[in-house]
Amino acid sequence: MAVASALAAEGANLVITGRRGEEATRIAAELPSAAIGVETDLCTQEGLTAAVTAANARFGSVDILVLNGPGPAPGTAAGLSSEDMSSAFELLLRPQHALVSSFLPGMRKRRWGRILAIGSSGVAAPLPNLALSNTGRAALAGYLKTLAAEVASDDVTVNMLLPGRIATERTRGLDLAAARRRGVTVDMIEAESRTSIPAGRYGNTEEFAATAAFLCSGLASYVTGTALRCDGGWSGPSDSRLGSLS
Repeated sequence: MAVASALAAEGANLVITGRRGEEATRIAAELPSAAIGVETDLCTQEGLTAAVTAANARFGSVDILVLNGPGPAPGTAAGLSSEDMSSAFELLLRPQHALVSSFLPGMRKRRWGRILAIGSSGVAAPLPNLALSNTGRAALAGYLKTLAAEVASDDVTVNMLLPGRIATERTRGLDLAAARRRGVTVDMIEAESRTSIPAGRYGNTEEFAATAAFLCSGLASYVTGTALRCDGGWSGPSDSRLGSLS
């Protein structure tokens, strides 16, 4: 929601997709620019087709593509099955590749485009107990980094934005899970996390969204192939038992 709001504030028209159609429509209705909500499951071919069709039908072309896959369930690397590895690919790489493949030709033809993936600090340093996220998002980062060099001369930028401890529902949920594992309060988990952040606090969604909007703007035309950290200087949990953002 925060990234969508930041882009809308800059005048971008938006297509909001999600499995919960009512929520996608609600978010679209609250934005200060033209926007539509589309109920779709991007992990299915039918859902991908519906999203692409809706975007092209409403706005004619897509110049900015923001990729934001869900966070997989926590778990250890030693406990992963072959089915788990396949699920990481299906959740965090295949839909993103399909969306890029749908919209990239138009961007290259028009000689302007922005592709931005919302990643994880686990791309820079794998996070404890988040093996699926570490695996899938690292694969996506490798694909996007390779792509960035191939399309830079067409004025299409490809970047990834890596959140650290941003105050979101996802972060709160991981902190709660860490608290249950350790038998402590969530306040203790949050306090320990803050000690590992040079800025001394969790980031807020508006700060993160402003960084995303910059990377999607014309001013960022010479920034491509990067994995930019937005984490208050955080280099990862000093205690491997802490919950971490995927």
